Amino acid sequence: MAVIGILTCEILEFEFAWLLGGDAEIGRISVLEDRRSARLIRLLETEQRVSLQCLPHVHAFRPEPGQPLEVLVRVLEVGLHRTRSVLRSALAKAAQELRPRVDALLLGYGLCGNALEDPREVLDVDVPVFLPMDQDRPVDDCVALCLGGRELYCAEQHATPGTFFLPPGWSQHWQRILDPDAGELAEPSLRRVFAGYQRALMVPTPVLAEAEMLRRGQEFSRSTGLRLERREGTVAALVAAWAAAKNCIRTRAGAGGLEASP
Repeated sequence: MAVIGILTCEILEFEFAWLLGGDAEIGRISVLEDRRSARLIRLLETEQRVSLQCLPHVHAFRPEPGQPLEVLVRVLEVGLHRTRSVLRSALAKAAQELRPRVDALLLGYGLCGNALEDPREVLDVDVPVFLPMDQDRPVDDCVALCLGGRELYCAEQHATPGTFFLPPGWSQHWQRILDPDAGELAEPSLRRVFAGYQRALMVPTPVLAEAEMLRRGQEFSRSTGLRLERREGTVAALVAAWAAAKNCIRTRAGAGGLEASP
């Protein structure tokens, strides 16, 4: 058996629910249960084929005999990227807690302000580490991931300076990211915050229904006074990173170099 560990920001909870919930190769998904993982758990519970267990802490995880592939997920809070050292420290601690129980790690992060230029050094673990990639380098961040890479990210910023991007996760968490203490800003305050912006760019992907994305985008537009535009998004980089992690597990198992996790 093999276990892939996932460390992700809340901002990608929709993407991981969609990715894991649709993968028939997974025997069981274990999620460390807290307020940060609550929505991911609810989303996975709607997937009838998923074998899901919620754990109070990482020490409660035990691989299930006979399962070819398991996943162990820890969700970290939004906004850690605001301080590079904080993000690095949180990821390193989480990775080292998961390390004795997993055979590879997949990060739901990009460079995030260059905090993860060298993820193996940051995490200090001796298992393969995978991130969503933009050609030969990690994606810049979650927005670049959903847009399809740095070139498209820059093109949209140059086309309209003052663009606020709304991929699925940002459409859920933007208030908390802007105001981590209160988590909610009144409309007059919002309009002051966004006074230098011109538009909100909605970036729908397959992980959230188009009608729900449109509802959220229109609500954001009404609250901020920004005009709402749309650009089709993608989750291809995350899908490729997940496939690479699974392929690594298969290769090592085929070479006889992969032992069952303790």
